[in-house]
Amino acid sequence: MPSRADESVLHFLVGGAEDVVGVAEGSTVMTIETLPALCPARAPWNKGRIMGQKLPLQPKHVWSTPPAPGKLGGGTADDKTLRDLRGLFREALMRPPPEFLHYGDPFGDVSLRREIVDYLRATRGIRAGVDQVMITSGTQSALSLIGRALMQPKSRIWVEDPCYPQALNLFRSLGLTIIPVPVDQDGLDPAAGMLAAPEAEAVYLTPSHQFPLGATLSMPRRLALLDWAQGAGAWIIEDDYDSEYRFTGPPLAALHGIDRAGRVIYLGTFSKALAPGLRLGYAVLPVEVVETVRRLRDLTDRYPNPLIETVLARFMSEGQYAAHLRRARKRCRMARDALVEGLSAAPLDVMIPDQGLHLIAYARGDEADAELQRLGQAGGLSSRRLSQMFLKAPAQQGLVIGYSGFETAEIRAAAYGATRAITSGGRE
Repeated sequence: MPSRADESVLHFLVGGAEDVVGVAEGSTVMTIETLPALCPARAPWNKGRIMGQKLPLQPKHVWSTPPAPGKLGGGTADDKTLRDLRGLFREALMRPPPEFLHYGDPFGDVSLRREIVDYLRATRGIRAGVDQVMITSGTQSALSLIGRALMQPKSRIWVEDPCYPQALNLFRSLGLTIIPVPVDQDGLDPAAGMLAAPEAEAVYLTPSHQFPLGATLSMPRRLALLDWAQGAGAWIIEDDYDSEYRFTGPPLAALHGIDRAGRVIYLGTFSKALAPGLRLGYAVLPVEVVETVRRLRDLTDRYPNPLIETVLARFMSEGQYAAHLRRARKRCRMARDALVEGLSAAPLDVMIPDQGLHLIAYARGDEADAELQRLGQAGGLSSRRLSQMFLKAPAQQGLVIGYSGFETAEIRAAAYGATRAITSGGRE
């Protein structure tokens, strides 16, 4: 133990001692190996766990590598949208909101929340008060807050089978008991969920556009789910991740819009609607949980980014958001069609979606999607394996491919490249 710890300057040595600079004369210098002896005894670090819960393995990412066409989750902001946002950011920095220099409301900027309330009423049939809306940094942060605020470790939660992997991994990290519920052409089957775990505390689902299969939850099942939740006192977490991108027919009403018992928690995001780099989403909460979630939000990251909120509130109020979505729907539909065209000669059964920002190309015969993914990537097209998203239901083989965030020509060229690679077995 150093005798003059109070006078010491601690340095982590990457190289040898001769590399240390700026050490005051008479100071005690300790290498990183010395530090454990100075720390109080603690439980040993358990790599790969949080609060005793094992974390799922995540793929390694090289963030400096540009994403390949087909990668899921791309934003839809075009040059016009970026110019509009740039001008609004410049003005916001010239006259920043008070919350920029002082701490703000844990639920976020009231003007943005008001815009979201008006938008959801007009487009999703949701009627909620401004006080029920919480601005988040995206769906994942909303799920984390809700899971910690309203559920305990080992709480049972229904999830769709197949399911959105990031949500599933989060629920597992919170120690929740996962109840897989099968999905068919009518969406999640509430009868199967009630048979497996009738007293579950919550259900997480994507009813407007099931991820990844794309089904829409039918009206009879919506009503059955709401009846079950009311009787069981369970929460319905509705992830409405890409409802802005419907290419045919009128917009679908949200499940929240027909909830009369206050059991639905609605989640929306600007990651797909604009860009994931904004790190902005929102939750519409039942009145009875608002204060519980507010207190937890205040304890975690205090409040959202006021500068971005100010910009987006103006972007919506001045009509630029609606104009952006009109342009983005056209571009995304063109990108979808280009992807379908490029894959048309591949030995795949391509499902053409009428909404959303991804499609599924199913394998034919007994072809494994791992090999299809490898060949597709060799041809320049990124994808996710459909089979890896199943829990208990028999895994289907196929590729989940995104078409937002890339130019139409890029998507088309990558799809043709993947078709050549898959057709030739990689022998080109």
